[in-house]
Amino acid sequence: MGEKYNKYSKYYVAVDCVIFGYTNDDLKLLLYHRGFEPAKGMWSLIGGFVGETESSDTAARRILKNITGLDEIYLEQVQAFTEPKRDIEDRVISITYYALIRIDKHNSDKVRENGAHWWSMKALPAFIFDHKEMVDKALEKLQLKAGLELVGSELLPDKFTLLQLRKLYEAIFQKELDTGNFRKKVLSLKVLQRLDEKNTTESRRGAYYFKFIEGAKEKSFERIVKI
Repeated sequence: MGEKYNKYSKYYVAVDCVIFGYTNDDLKLLLYHRGFEPAKGMWSLIGGFVGETESSDTAARRILKNITGLDEIYLEQVQAFTEPKRDIEDRVISITYYALIRIDKHNSDKVRENGAHWWSMKALPAFIFDHKEMVDKALEKLQLKAGLELVGSELLPDKFTLLQLRKLYEAIFQKELDTGNFRKKVLSLKVLQRLDEKNTTESRRGAYYFKFIEGAKEKSFERIVKI
């Protein structure tokens, strides 16, 4: 069985996970210090090989759970990286995903045990192989998603102010956004519920907390943010 394919070369298939988190108005990236050759000692995305009985989605979720301790993680495929010499050790095709996780809910002990660290997207280290390109492509895809629909439930606390939501968007798009215009567009989506509770640290009058309405999926016909 499979003799028809014997004349073709066999390659390794891997997944690499671009893991985004958010804290202190800063978009973060989870990386680990590579402890083996090739490229030992350099910073790498977290990944691994796809098992014989796994899909790439299953492999990515397995790897994410092992590193963060979380089962429910937003995960989206970015693209496949297939350059023949992208890995200096052997021919490896990598399917890249980006994940969004709540830093306050992940298992920080597991992260440390695996030699991983959170890095600010504003000050990333040098990467192995083509991992910088993977990060760039993943950020582009996240920006596309955030421009077309409201993201935040995967990165923010359960309740948040519109200022906190805008700060998240500014971190994702890496630029300042107009306060009034952002507020108008966000509220027009009708996916947020205002709570009868205020955050009194942002202003003298206080700012109302909001939460995402469970199951609300409406999208705006106009982009929330233009890339």
